[in-house]
Amino acid sequence: MDKAGETPADQGGEPGESEETTAAPGSAAGADAKDILEEAGGDCEADLKEAAAEEGELKSQDVSDLTAVEREDSLLTPAAKKLKIDTKEKKEKKQKVDEDEIQKMQILVSSFSEEQLNRYEMYRRSAFPKAAIKRLVQSITGTSVSQNVVIAMSGISKVFVGEVVEEALDVCEKWGEVPPLQPKHMREAVRRLKSKGQIPNSKHKKIIFF
Repeated sequence: MDKAGETPADQGGEPGESEETTAAPGSAAGADAKDILEEAGGDCEADLKEAAAEEGELKSQDVSDLTAVEREDSLLTPAAKKLKIDTKEKKEKKQKVDEDEIQKMQILVSSFSEEQLNRYEMYRRSAFPKAAIKRLVQSITGTSVSQNVVIAMSGISKVFVGEVVEEALDVCEKWGEVPPLQPKHMREAVRRLKSKGQIPNSKHKKIIFF
């Protein structure tokens, strides 16, 4: 009889505690998770809107650039358009020729013997002193020259010496002799190149007009 009259507090429960109170932590955690998801969704939506706006600006800028190029092309005369197309074709053709030359050179170098490869390497490394070339050019012209002129003259001089040496080697072989080259071979090579018109005459000839 006494047990029937016991209150929830007497039965071991805390006063004022109910099922809603016990379920509160779970519902609070669910609410927090829902808030976090909503915030994340809002941030993602904002990022997507910002990315779409930037993409739209880029597209509009590309369209404006293309429109400007088309407008510039429309303002060109037919002759200018043809010149522009010819220049573009020449650049592409030159690039293709350069690539072909590089490929041919690679094939040629790969077929060299060890001796030929060493000679080619020495030829690539050899060069005239730029200070001596600059001094010589300035003494002839009487004016100061830029570094680009010195580099160009140094390269031309190297090519010229290579042609003379090649002709001297041919002279040595035709005479039935073997290298090393001697001064007589070099003089004969220069004489032959002059006779072929490959070396300009250094002596000035006065031309008299009648």
